[in-house]
Amino acid sequence: MKRYDLLIVGAGPAGLSAAVEGAKRGMKTVVFDENAKPGGQLFKQIHKFFGSKEHKAKIRGIKIGEELLKEAIDYGVEVCLNSTVLGIYPEKTVSIMKEDHVETYRANSIIVATGAAERMIPFDGWTLPGVIGAGAAQTMANLHGVLPGKKILMVGSGNVGLVVSYQLMQAGCEIAAIIDAAPRVGGYGVHASKVARMGVPFYLSHTIMKANGEEHVDGVVIGEVDKNWKVIPGSEKEIDADVICMAVGLNPMSQLVRMAGVEIEDKGGLVPVCDEYGATSIPGIFAAGDVSGIEEASSAMIGGHIAGLAAAKYGGYMEENEFETEYTKFSNSIGQLR
Repeated sequence: MKRYDLLIVGAGPAGLSAAVEGAKRGMKTVVFDENAKPGGQLFKQIHKFFGSKEHKAKIRGIKIGEELLKEAIDYGVEVCLNSTVLGIYPEKTVSIMKEDHVETYRANSIIVATGAAERMIPFDGWTLPGVIGAGAAQTMANLHGVLPGKKILMVGSGNVGLVVSYQLMQAGCEIAAIIDAAPRVGGYGVHASKVARMGVPFYLSHTIMKANGEEHVDGVVIGEVDKNWKVIPGSEKEIDADVICMAVGLNPMSQLVRMAGVEIEDKGGLVPVCDEYGATSIPGIFAAGDVSGIEEASSAMIGGHIAGLAAAKYGGYMEENEFETEYTKFSNSIGQLR
């Protein structure tokens, strides 16, 4: 059985940020991720971040991910990819599937930074090939250079729907329309304006009713909704599309923390009960990033830094005064974001 001071599940923005803080203070740190590439969401975000310089404004997500990964490795963090965490058991024992065998690890502290999974909504034909999440489409285009389709209907006008629509158009796709059941666009005006200037129609107060097609999507039926979210009879419209992209939110991937036995609460998704440091109800087990509540990459990175600091303090690698100084800095930063 291999032992570490700090074991982190998830090599995304929160996990890598936590690893940096732990390793920086002398903790023997390992990060496991089931994917073939580290960085989580950052490595498919080709757009520039917004906000202040402190929050990586004007830097592309992929560049932020590269810098974060390099910093972690420079501090001696072991990053193990293609490694699926099967479970977290008593005494902070963790089982990992690597290729065709299972390995067992034990750590003084564990940080779960598993992120979130795309949410889907059911409708007639939603299981047809061609119905995918916006994040999946972004991964196909930005990471693998594969177009998800030729003509795409985007469901959801939040920042994800808007940004992914623009990136898919840059890659050569046509966005047939962006629809949203809400009466107004949910994302930033700057993103909506870029898409609108390229001629993409917006259908607000509209929902998807049906995907046409036998073997794959070859069209979509949408309808206008009233103030009670009911489709108005006779408002149906047919849109030509071969892909339906769903950008309708995320669900925290909290299965591992739930398996570990930590206290859970429902906040529009099951999340671990955490204090301001990311500490769960089990001493030595922390959560950071979207698994503890959906926000975005900048918040996830700051939350990861805080959880890493808390794990270092828990393990005796930081004095109280140093911890409070560093925590206050990150707490103020995430407060500005929120």
